[in-house]
Amino acid sequence: MSAEHIEGLPEYVDIYDTTLRDGSQQEGLSLTVDDKLRVAEQLDHLGVAYIEGGWPGANPKDTEFFRRAPDELHLSTSKLVAFGSTRRPGVKAENDDTLRHLIDASTEAVCIVAKAWDVHVTQALRTTLDEAVAMAADSVAFLCRAGLKVFFDAEHFFDGYKANPEFAMRVLLAAEDSGAQTLVLCDTNGGTLPHEVESIVGRVSSSRQAQIGVHFHNDSGCAVANGITAVRMGATHVQGCVNGYGERAGNADLSATIPNLSLKMRVRTIPEGRMERLTPVAHHIAELVNISPNPQQPYVGAAAFAHKAGLHTSAIARRRDAYEHISPDLVGNGTRFVVSELSGRSTLAFKASELGLDLDGEALGRVLQQLKDLEYEGYHFEVADGSLELLLRRATGWEPSYFEVESFRVITDQLDCQQSFEDRRASEALTSEATVRVRVAGERTVATAEGNGPVNALDAALRKAIGGHYPVLEGVHLTDYRVRVLDTGKGTGAVTRVLIDSTNGDRTWSTIGVSENIIEASWQALSESIICGLLYAKEPLRDAFTGCYGSDFPKKGGPGASASLHEAS
Repeated sequence: MSAEHIEGLPEYVDIYDTTLRDGSQQEGLSLTVDDKLRVAEQLDHLGVAYIEGGWPGANPKDTEFFRRAPDELHLSTSKLVAFGSTRRPGVKAENDDTLRHLIDASTEAVCIVAKAWDVHVTQALRTTLDEAVAMAADSVAFLCRAGLKVFFDAEHFFDGYKANPEFAMRVLLAAEDSGAQTLVLCDTNGGTLPHEVESIVGRVSSSRQAQIGVHFHNDSGCAVANGITAVRMGATHVQGCVNGYGERAGNADLSATIPNLSLKMRVRTIPEGRMERLTPVAHHIAELVNISPNPQQPYVGAAAFAHKAGLHTSAIARRRDAYEHISPDLVGNGTRFVVSELSGRSTLAFKASELGLDLDGEALGRVLQQLKDLEYEGYHFEVADGSLELLLRRATGWEPSYFEVESFRVITDQLDCQQSFEDRRASEALTSEATVRVRVAGERTVATAEGNGPVNALDAALRKAIGGHYPVLEGVHLTDYRVRVLDTGKGTGAVTRVLIDSTNGDRTWSTIGVSENIIEASWQALSESIICGLLYAKEPLRDAFTGCYGSDFPKKGGPGASASLHEAS
């Protein structure tokens, strides 16, 4: 990328990820020490320059992380950074516990935060502006004497600069003169706009010799744009979080910042050849922190390169950049053609082609009409790729026959109706039992199983009935179950939509069911999930009825099986 460097922009920018510290302050996000170690491994795999591991001494979790990191975290690209603050007012640096903990963390680099807004100094710290400047200078000097590389976070710098530029610059100058390698200008409240960033960073970078960095929060929705603007004005160090995690509206999303800088502006951010790791790493970290990825997230979202309108898909067939600003392969993502009632024949044709299916114009027309009718009833195939695939395969005349369901039944018993709600929960007095009757390999099987709810019981009963014929199901797991009421005005008689996500370890898929009966809707989605699990088996499965091994659909594995949905007993 450096060969195409744009004049006036820096050759490189250091990417500094703070997911393990600032990002973990997001509501609903809680990381164990093991989680933090795994996230750090992924960030190193991506190739960020620095990983801020946390605040040693502030809590037992971060202290343990830095204790375990030397033996358990083997970084090949990134450098680990310990975070802390300047000395306390009126305390000598060598006697300050926070600074001592930073040295004991045994990292090559540390980052300390200091107040750069006079209001915070006088009202939050309750000290003088001169003491605040001395706190910055003393702390940086002490850490530099210990042989550490020091990043200096000037907290609330942009608000502080607007209120009292003389004091904000005094703090920076004190840190720089004391040996800070990087002066990080922080937009802690997240309200600064790009034109303000352009002006302020431009003035600072032209007057300082140290590296200029930036740390933006996203409260005004401008964090990524602000980071890009800062780089244009001379910053060569950008902080943020993969997926934009963080308190309130989050931090600058590095998943967008990195490709914007490298792919659009030709500024080197991560090692050559690693940009295609961006989407897998972003999704992996989302799994580790247990927060569902945002499908509309730029570059790495599942819908970032998804096309729904027929006009878009027909245009992309002729020219990929007609509706895609970059090739999704560059960031490890891919083009998706979403099928819905808005789709045209070209969208269905693309989807069928992806699956290796040959559907003529007449068949495409039938499928399109069927899809529109089903979506009118409440189905939503753009979020149910597994069910869509089964629908398209059936349009070829394919009739799966791994198993056939005669009936199913679910019973929920409350063992003691007189118990209070709390007592019932404590005693597990509410139980669900499911019975399914299926035919497999010409034999009729009846299986009964209990579960912690009707859907769990149905899943257990179906697997019990057919699992002996299909051991591959041991590796198929349901990962999510979601219910939506479609017409709330009908109350408990409303139509419900059920979505089930499943995985076999190599791939994931979603299936859908719609019915006024939530158990029936759940069964539709559940049975199709199991069918897809058989369809996506790594090795062709023996058809239980014919005894043959399927190979009709080489792109997605052998032919699958459809469970006929009969009325529930």
